[in-house]
Amino acid sequence: MKAGVLYAREKLKYEDIPTPSPKAGQVLIKVKYTGICGSDLPRVNGDASHYYPNVLGHEFSGIIAEVGEGVESLKVGDKVAGVPLIPCFSCEDCQKGDYALCKHYSFVGSRQFGSFAEYVVVPEKNAVKFDNSISYEHGAFFEPITVALHGLNRLDYKPGGTVAILGGGTIGLFTMQWAKIFGARKVVVFDINDERLELAKKYGADECINTLEKGFIEQAKFLTDGRGFDYVYETAGSTVTMKMAFELVANKGGVCLIGTPTRAISFNVEEWENLNRKEFNLTGSWMSYSAEFPGKEWELTAHYIHTGEFKLDDTFIFKKIPLSEIADAFEMYKTPGLVKAKILIDSEK
Repeated sequence: MKAGVLYAREKLKYEDIPTPSPKAGQVLIKVKYTGICGSDLPRVNGDASHYYPNVLGHEFSGIIAEVGEGVESLKVGDKVAGVPLIPCFSCEDCQKGDYALCKHYSFVGSRQFGSFAEYVVVPEKNAVKFDNSISYEHGAFFEPITVALHGLNRLDYKPGGTVAILGGGTIGLFTMQWAKIFGARKVVVFDINDERLELAKKYGADECINTLEKGFIEQAKFLTDGRGFDYVYETAGSTVTMKMAFELVANKGGVCLIGTPTRAISFNVEEWENLNRKEFNLTGSWMSYSAEFPGKEWELTAHYIHTGEFKLDDTFIFKKIPLSEIADAFEMYKTPGLVKAKILIDSEK
């Protein structure tokens, strides 16, 4: 089969490798589309790959091409989204259903060969069937959509509250949609980019605030009658937005950090004291899994995309790039601001 094989930093080659075969309890997926994740960038354009040669790709959709012995829940021809985490199921965290915290996990597309290829093999539980009405393009978005839902639920989220989403990128817009689906009274999205804020309005944000504008904190607090927000979700991984979360949250509210920071963070005493004085709950979020594996995040994503309540369209897709041109796709990320949405790799071209 053809695959995009990473041999070293910035050395990504399109070439032939052996087609994998499913063992007992596994399925072979003919890959349709794979999204390029932000975590793929330092592996290709940097030195973060676990080993070489490697085949990356973990946000993918496809069709079941072959099933191994003992597989009962899937059959050839089923449309599926790939679940990249492969937990051990036996460590203390797995026994509690906290699979993302597994001490001995593998991961499709980083620790074992992934979906920047024509075919990929995964365990039966790592292929989530979705309705025929859902496109393969949208199936490739399941993984980041589940990340957003897992983040939402890391707080004791209840309907009727006010929600701030810090960062209007893909994960921010997905978190915003989940907050609305599960009954938020008001959702406000914060970003520095007016185009992203317009998208947020399109997908259901009640208010949008550009944080480059003077007095935006006062404007935000006015929207909550001065209380602050019941739930604040930081999705940008930025020092600025993390500190902003501490300022915007209400007394006894909750802050969840979904975004992944890329540099050291320091708080002055006044900034950190918000945590003490407001007594808000602070937590992080990692990946997108719960019991029964892979969890309600994946089940609900398939359901709400099917019903149309979770909205996806081509706005979320920047370009579709043939697998044969995968190296060119990663070159695009070297131009700041060029890639404005998700790049999908088409494994059939």
